[in-house]
Amino acid sequence: MNRLDGKVALISGAARGIGGETAQLMAKAGAKVVVADVLDDWGRQTVAAINAAGGQAEYAHLDVTKEEDWTTTVNLATSKFSKLDILVNNAGVFIGKGIEEISLNEWNRLVAVNMTGVFLGTKLSAQALREAAKSSEHGSAIVNLASIAGIVGSQLDPLYSMTKGGVTLFTKSAALEFARKGYRIRVNSIHPGVIQTDMGEQTFIARAQRTGSNDTAPVRQTVTDTVPWGRLGVPMDIAKGILFLASDDAGYMNGAGLIVDGGLTAT
Repeated sequence: MNRLDGKVALISGAARGIGGETAQLMAKAGAKVVVADVLDDWGRQTVAAINAAGGQAEYAHLDVTKEEDWTTTVNLATSKFSKLDILVNNAGVFIGKGIEEISLNEWNRLVAVNMTGVFLGTKLSAQALREAAKSSEHGSAIVNLASIAGIVGSQLDPLYSMTKGGVTLFTKSAALEFARKGYRIRVNSIHPGVIQTDMGEQTFIARAQRTGSNDTAPVRQTVTDTVPWGRLGVPMDIAKGILFLASDDAGYMNGAGLIVDGGLTAT
């Protein structure tokens, strides 16, 4: 189940956190992986760990807001591993400011990474994914990292929510466009709840600061108490969902969103 034998995957933001866990999990499932990030040292460490465990991985410096970086990274995947079956648009940023507090430069950064990065990755990987799909029973796959903030409103982080809502609907629209064109590229999104990563910690810091405190412990406990499952998520919780969506086991899923939030949005 959820095997990726013979597949080649490109993961943005894969140096650490959810992306790093996904890269290592995909390698264990049989995929050859391109770990792409701007955090070069972390990224190379992740590649070294994969290769030391018997997997196959390459590192690429990728600023997801730059078209030339995407072109170089896709070319690395196809030249080193001969094809590209899976794209995971994982890279993202969080800026915990409200509508009236955020600067235009901060807003542009949020949009550039969270939305433009997903668009560029999809656009510049499409032809390689289309080509690989021709020899695959279930085609190729794109998995976009959205958020539960892209499904329900956020009173504290409305602008982050706006970008992830864009990713949610872009996923559905890209799935429909590629289906119309006969590309056989499945496009699905995954929607994490609050996950214990550096980005998750940024949300706690932002919430604490709104109360005039630097102590994140009470905020973390308050958020934990709202999760029906009784704990915060960890990167592996999301990596397993990404692996499923990328695998042939999800071969009839297209334009769908997988929510992994411990029941938070069910309340």
